Amino acid sequence: MKRCLLVLAFLLLFVGCHRVTPVAEVSVESSGVELQDVEPSLTVEADWASWRGPTGNGVAIEQDAPTKWSAGQGIAWQSDVPGRGHSSPIVVRGQVMLATARDAEEQQLVVAFDAETGDKRWETVVHEGGFPSKSEVHQKATNANGTVASDGKHAFISFFNSGKIFATALDLEGQIVWHEELGGFRSKFGFAPSPVLYKSFVIFAAEHMSGGYISALDTETGKLAWRIARPAENSHSTPALIELDGKTQLLISGCNAITSYDPATGQENWQSDYSSGTTCGTMVSSGGRVYASGGYPNKQTVCLSSSGQKLWENRVKVYEPSMLAVGDALYAVSDDGIAYCWDANDGSELWRKRLGGSFSASPTLCGDNIYVSDLAGNTYVYKASKDAYELVAKNQLGSDCYASPAIVGGKIYLRIGLGSGRDRREQLVCIVGADAS
Repeated sequence: MKRCLLVLAFLLLFVGCHRVTPVAEVSVESSGVELQDVEPSLTVEADWASWRGPTGNGVAIEQDAPTKWSAGQGIAWQSDVPGRGHSSPIVVRGQVMLATARDAEEQQLVVAFDAETGDKRWETVVHEGGFPSKSEVHQKATNANGTVASDGKHAFISFFNSGKIFATALDLEGQIVWHEELGGFRSKFGFAPSPVLYKSFVIFAAEHMSGGYISALDTETGKLAWRIARPAENSHSTPALIELDGKTQLLISGCNAITSYDPATGQENWQSDYSSGTTCGTMVSSGGRVYASGGYPNKQTVCLSSSGQKLWENRVKVYEPSMLAVGDALYAVSDDGIAYCWDANDGSELWRKRLGGSFSASPTLCGDNIYVSDLAGNTYVYKASKDAYELVAKNQLGSDCYASPAIVGGKIYLRIGLGSGRDRREQLVCIVGADAS
């Protein structure tokens, strides 16, 4: 009898820890929220308005950026960032915005700086209190991992707070326009995805162990337009908007599949089996093909056709950083510091180079060069070449760098950490290059 009770208790505990909460799906027909075409108000040359830049693929358009700098040279300004976060900077209408969190005060906030001077323009506390426990956030993560997205009128961000995910819109003076609960979130390592903008919708992903979801909200009102259920898996990737076969598709990896949705309705276009349950990187595309890598439990980098047919794969794991697809080359830097270049058409390895160290930031292309920072504060600049790895410069700044850069007007905006432990602090820096200072 005692043994039976122990078994029953174990089963109850197991089921309780892995319970799935049904997600109430919402269609655009039932919500009544109509998708509107939006006249672009930002430019690819003067704004870097969301995660991975103006085209969502980590490419800076029609500009060159500095390649050499140090703590004493090539820095236009350095400004202190309150709290801690992995949110990458964005640049919109002459101001740099990022999300951050003051852990001691339990504040999650958005901060804006003047892009020319580095002066703080405003900071807005979105949440106070309600922080997750330390066991719900990975020791490497923060309470402000997602990057802000802007349509030129609003700034959008989502935070994990009080056991739920909340989406918030602010105007560009820092006033909260709307604030909406997206749903519950059963955390294992914390919350990471960034908002994605599609016409008049802002889209948020929340993958978690009790049943995830992707939601689209109206940018003006915050009203829910559609919501779809996702599998009960712990994953962290931001969806990608990719033009395939003449239409825009919303693609996301993780939950043991690569899935394509219609961003206007949330309806599934196709799904392809994938061996990684947990991924972090955002998918990329080139030449009508899409690419993903991850993660856990299996190592896999894969190339699919525009309809989800697997074209090639290898057993390389690129977990936290997103990849970079340029023409017929696919570039990546793994978490453990190996730079790769594959032929994007057939997956053959063209070269690899051990950089050393550890990486969380994603590579960014500007001109002919790739920029990527490691967790020791080094930024590697090397040629985007299929022939061989060619280092242009290795620049040390700060003690660490988790965030990816924004590159606008030939300037690099980078979030860095200085010091360690309780003495660690963060700065936003504007890099203009050693020859321009």
